[in-house]
Amino acid sequence: MSLRIEDYGMIGDCHTAALVSREGSIDWLCLPSFDSAACFAALLGISEHGYWLITPDCPIKRIHRRYREDTLILETTFETESGTVTLVDCMTPTTNTPDLLRQVVGQSGKVPMKMALAIRFDYGSIVPWVRKTDDGLIAIAGPDTLRLRTPVELCGENFHTTSKFTVSAGEKIPFELCWYASHRDEPQFLDFEKTIADTEKWWREWAGRCTFAGPSKLAVTRSLITLKALTYAPTGAIVAAPTTSLPELIGGVRNWDYRFCWVRDATLSLHALIIAGYLEEARDWREWIMRAVAGKPSELNIVYGLRGERRLTELELPWLPGYENSAPVRIGNAAYNQLQLDVYGEIIDTLYLCREAGIKPDNKDVSPGIGRALLDHLETSWEEPDEGIWEVRGPRRHFTHSKMMAWVAMDRAVKSVEQGWVPDPAAEKWRNLRDKIHADVCNNGFDADLNSFVQFYGSKHLDASLLMMAIVGFLPANDPRLCGTVDAIEKHLLSDNGFVNRYTLDPAVDGLPHGEAAFIPCTLWLADNYAFQGRLQEAREVFERVLAIRNDLGLLSEEYDPVDRRLLGNFPQAFSHFGMVNTAFNLEGNTKATASGSSPGTKLK
Repeated sequence: MSLRIEDYGMIGDCHTAALVSREGSIDWLCLPSFDSAACFAALLGISEHGYWLITPDCPIKRIHRRYREDTLILETTFETESGTVTLVDCMTPTTNTPDLLRQVVGQSGKVPMKMALAIRFDYGSIVPWVRKTDDGLIAIAGPDTLRLRTPVELCGENFHTTSKFTVSAGEKIPFELCWYASHRDEPQFLDFEKTIADTEKWWREWAGRCTFAGPSKLAVTRSLITLKALTYAPTGAIVAAPTTSLPELIGGVRNWDYRFCWVRDATLSLHALIIAGYLEEARDWREWIMRAVAGKPSELNIVYGLRGERRLTELELPWLPGYENSAPVRIGNAAYNQLQLDVYGEIIDTLYLCREAGIKPDNKDVSPGIGRALLDHLETSWEEPDEGIWEVRGPRRHFTHSKMMAWVAMDRAVKSVEQGWVPDPAAEKWRNLRDKIHADVCNNGFDADLNSFVQFYGSKHLDASLLMMAIVGFLPANDPRLCGTVDAIEKHLLSDNGFVNRYTLDPAVDGLPHGEAAFIPCTLWLADNYAFQGRLQEAREVFERVLAIRNDLGLLSEEYDPVDRRLLGNFPQAFSHFGMVNTAFNLEGNTKATASGSSPGTKLK
């Protein structure tokens, strides 16, 4: 039986990431970047597919773990009958090579320990050639080499490496695992203690830049640190999650690869970074988006690789049984070739947000030309059906959220001209088209019988993405149609436990069997709507409900099963943590602020 997803913590170096269990095992590690082949894959299946365990070799009385304050250095403390020992895990953003540092620190008594290491490259399919050295081992297969350095004696056994050793109070035993390309020379040794100290200083200095000052500052800071760790430093891209195929429901087939960057995240992520004072990260994210989307507007992807790659071919890995037998395990994501009209609005809104925040583009900026080309393309393409925000694998529809985001594109274009940021004679045309789209959505996306906006034109289905209407300023939050929509979502998409489902599941719409848990970002959108409507107590209750389901390290996945009370979906999930920051700001910073920078109480049409 696999550990629960919430039993894991993440460490990372802004190039890659690893998941560490509360039992001391690293079961998922991607090298050398988020979207590369994994060398440990036990989280997705059984232990033969790779893991690295360091744990007491005796009965454990209690386990406590925490991140060092304002850092991504993870400490797991094991209390045993013979003493107490702490396992320190981190990756360092202070070097140019992927290094994973593990340190066993004796706190009291004398504790027998064991180590077991099974390196499996290419998602558990390749057993490397392992050679023992005087100070550890070297594992090599094809393009990859892993170098383990440690003073403890290692033994090879059945394609695993094992060790047994004892730690006394005050003793520190290091383990350093680094990756390098197999055709390159071995990197130099790290100064272990200095590297950990430098890593701690780096994270604390970064966290110290946070300008959020509300009562939820600790939770917001932890979410921001998590988001920074999900940043791919060489390009500024922010990965949706460091994992693939963690299921949206145990035993289900909705298992997707999230180690990529979604354009739909752009507006919410930028808003979270900007309101927290991280303008440099916001600028880097903006520049990545502009580079990624450069090209013909008709060929726009909705998701890209960390360097802006467009072809993300989806494959299934039949040799992996999947997390708790939730198959298939997938790499790549076929959604890259879908049509999602909302991304045009999200890109234009991104440019607007950056101008509003005073973020200046670099000298390679191509946004004016790209922005105009996207708007020109949207003039006619907004009337087309698409796959929508949730990337359904059924037929294309006229999704209400997609049309609304086309309105956002025209609205932000008009506002940019009105602010004097973009001198353009097309402003009147954009203004007229904005009004036309607004009327189209209100006439065709609203169902009078339900007293609610619906998922797509002519349907009776509800969709939590409609909660974005108030957030982007499409209608005032207290507009009777939005109040009716919130009421309908409360009635049909809100679980008895107080968490929001994404939409009315119908295989005829999304092309997949039933089966997913409640969606954490949608639950936070409900809290935002409550706040905008002045229902602050209800908003606070929803927000605290989400705070309560974070794991003991403050991490969230994409979804939550309120029946079995467990996190589900890829982990940790950037979308959920961006939502945490934005909702905290709406409750504690400025209850009239929205992701668009517009007051939902202001009539924009």
